[in-house]
Amino acid sequence: MNEKNSLTEDPIDLKELFFSLIAQWKLIALCVILSVVCALLYLRTTPDTYSVDALVQVEESKGTSAALLGDLSSMIEQKQPAQAEIELLKSRLVLGSVIKNLNLDVKISGTENRFFDRLLSPHDYQTNYQAKSVIFQDDAKSFEVRKFEVPAYYLDKNLLLNFDANKFTLTDKKTKQILFSAPTNQESQYASAHGTWKVAIHTPDPLKGTYNIQKMSLPGAMLAITKNYSVAEKGKLTGILGLNYQGQDKEHITKVLNSILVAYSQQNIERRSAETAQTLKFLDEQLPELKQQLDLAEREFNTFRQQYNTVDVTKESELYLTQSITLETQKSQLQQQQAEMAAKYTNEHPVMQQMNAQLGAINKKIGELNETLKQLPDLQRRYLQLYREVEVKTQLYTALLNSYQQLRIAKAGEIGNVRVVDTAVLPIEPIKPKELIVLALSLFAGGFLGTLVALVRNMMRSGIKDSSQIENELDLPVYATVPHSPIQESRIKLLKKKKHIPILAIKNGDDIAIESLRSMRTAIHFAMSQAKNNIIMISGPAPEVGKSFISTNLATILAQSNKRVLIIDGDMRRGYLHRYFNHDNQPGLAEYLNNTQQSLENIIKPTEVHNLEVMTRGKSPVNPSELLSSAKFAAMLEQLSPNYDHIIIDTPPVLAVTDGIIISQYAGVNLVIARYAKSQMKELELTLNRFEQANVKVNGFILNNIQRGTRGYGYGYNYAYGYKASKDKDKTDLVHLN
Repeated sequence: MNEKNSLTEDPIDLKELFFSLIAQWKLIALCVILSVVCALLYLRTTPDTYSVDALVQVEESKGTSAALLGDLSSMIEQKQPAQAEIELLKSRLVLGSVIKNLNLDVKISGTENRFFDRLLSPHDYQTNYQAKSVIFQDDAKSFEVRKFEVPAYYLDKNLLLNFDANKFTLTDKKTKQILFSAPTNQESQYASAHGTWKVAIHTPDPLKGTYNIQKMSLPGAMLAITKNYSVAEKGKLTGILGLNYQGQDKEHITKVLNSILVAYSQQNIERRSAETAQTLKFLDEQLPELKQQLDLAEREFNTFRQQYNTVDVTKESELYLTQSITLETQKSQLQQQQAEMAAKYTNEHPVMQQMNAQLGAINKKIGELNETLKQLPDLQRRYLQLYREVEVKTQLYTALLNSYQQLRIAKAGEIGNVRVVDTAVLPIEPIKPKELIVLALSLFAGGFLGTLVALVRNMMRSGIKDSSQIENELDLPVYATVPHSPIQESRIKLLKKKKHIPILAIKNGDDIAIESLRSMRTAIHFAMSQAKNNIIMISGPAPEVGKSFISTNLATILAQSNKRVLIIDGDMRRGYLHRYFNHDNQPGLAEYLNNTQQSLENIIKPTEVHNLEVMTRGKSPVNPSELLSSAKFAAMLEQLSPNYDHIIIDTPPVLAVTDGIIISQYAGVNLVIARYAKSQMKELELTLNRFEQANVKVNGFILNNIQRGTRGYGYGYNYAYGYKASKDKDKTDLVHLN
């Protein structure tokens, strides 16, 4: 039997879990509201962020020297990969020039940058970066920083810029030490122990205020740009690069991204024309020297001809002459190509090594030809040498002069191998924060957090949640399971305000909790038939389980069924039954037991309920346990018992004080109240042990404040009233303090 119960109770009861969340709807709603409030505060204090983008196309293009290199250019020229261009766009070569051109290494901000400052008194700060200065605007005030050079020691350090009329001071934000002071509207210089300061700040009007200013190092300025700047290739092997830059000032980010495009295009053109420039430099050096050599060779040749008149050149000599001219021309062309390739490669590169090998081969052939020429007759050899010098120098000079003109034309028309497809344009809508998304996420996060907290609370409420648990483990009956009453919600406020507490059985007699208590009358009738007297003691293991609520409403129900009932407040420490019946606390039970001149007629007071009378606790005594143990208390109960059909005594918590155990010895029926999800099974076991130690029998339990959707919900009520119970339990479920 026990194994079957354990198997059936192990699975999670989803219905109970769902209704436990419904019962905590206020907690979930509070979490949602707090989450939405946090989202609104975030939207209020977070400035809008804008994004601009641009497109760059990397084209495959051959260099201007392709015509000079011929077939060799196919081996040298290679397609520039897009990844290399991406790294160039992120390099200090490009971004450093933008930082220098726009003074992006100067950072200015307001001092009101805390959360509450942005929330309560936001300022409209704007920084305009230009080539010659940085203009900072604070609402209607503005100033211009035209020069800001600080010692290297103070780079990347926050400084305070304080204006006072026509003067300004720079202060170390950490040490509060004044570092520099000068008048506005002029350039000032100061030599300190750490280095030289050069500052020029201009203002149209005298200012008064404090701002944050910082001179960033190149790595710091680079980091400030790259954290909001990205470059990526659009697709694979497309050669199209997408640039993106984000920031809070849409005009500033547009200007910065376009400046990056300009700097990148300029460096690309300069790089593409570097080969041409290197060749032109070589030709600028060679042409004047070659011209002098040509003039000298012509003068020597003319002098020789005038001295010896004309010498006939044989066919063999003409062949030698042609070969010599051809070799010298090839040598000059290779030297020109070598100078051009030196802009790209080092001497160890295979291309340079190949050119050096070719030059060596040509020089070897020229040497062999010269050795052959030495074998000719002296006069013919001298004529041939002079004639060769003139012809070679003439052809070389003409070829180099043509190349020089072609390269100048090519350099003037150089456009680079990158093309700016789309420039950055001013954005219209911010990319973040997205208000609707933030609010939707806050609703979801609040609901999730509230549900999570509710589930955790439900898991932590490890108290009794099923009446069968009490019956199986303690082997005692549960006379009633009292459902939660939403109407009793206001009772918490009345307890705090110490005002009159209405009786639920009178205020709303058809409440589901009252109907459940009515189902107890038959069970109490059978219990009383075997009891030694008509006294019913109602106790509990701990405070706030609902003893007073059950006692008052049970007494009212019994009185409404034409039974003469007396309810006694046996909690002389903290009892408050008098507030249910709108009576003064004194005189009461304490005054009667203290042997004062009080009679039972004075301390027993009528109520608004017919057949129901109440005995309040009186003024709290210092020895309540001793008074309850006295013979006078026992005699009082013996005297009152014949006068009433039922006497109900509300007692203090059994585990807290011994008053309840003392009173139980005089009662015929002892009932223990357990509160749903709060009372622990261990507490009930300890309570029963206390009664057993006093040789007192506990007749049964009442499980109070059953939550909607639980297995024990409406147990007694459903048994007694059937269909009506299922209709009433659809009422709104609010936690109440019984």
